Amino acid sequence: MDYKGFKIEIIQDQDSSSPREDDNFGTMICFHKRYNLGDKHGYRHEDYSGWDALRAAIETQEDAAVILPLYLYDHSGITISTTPFSCRWDSGQIGFIFISKAKLREEFLVKCISQKHYADAAKNLIGEVGTYDQYLRGDIYGFKITDPEGEEIDSCWGFFGEESCLDEAKQNVDYHVKNLTANALP
Repeated sequence: MDYKGFKIEIIQDQDSSSPREDDNFGTMICFHKRYNLGDKHGYRHEDYSGWDALRAAIETQEDAAVILPLYLYDHSGITISTTPFSCRWDSGQIGFIFISKAKLREEFLVKCISQKHYADAAKNLIGEVGTYDQYLRGDIYGFKITDPEGEEIDSCWGFFGEESCLDEAKQNVDYHVKNLTANALP
């Protein structure tokens, strides 16, 4: 794409790291035969009679403030969500994401957890799953910018979503244009 005389190239980031390697708000406990998903944990699915039993164990052992189910759709790629998918053959529950009461208090800097804190925590967990979903689907990009003479002047990687990558690249071009204009003044 040409933008203000510069060429912006948006490229899918094939070498991005998992957002689960970062310090996350919630903890994902997942089980799948073919994929290593979520966070490292000591739970074993065979120790529980079903999802309700595992949920109860997490609520008790982790003192969970908010816990949401995790579902996976696996068909020509994978996608994850806190709500079920409509295909009963290629999708199903794979685990939970939760935040403990202690971590919620620490993250929100409060002693008492209000209903608003619980609601905000649920939104944060859903957002975190959305970011992980982008990673699983390969929705991570980078950009390269070349100047009007064809010289690469900048590149950056690890943007979740093509639109956010393009926005950042345009801001980068705007910065270069502003500096070129400022340096050209007598």
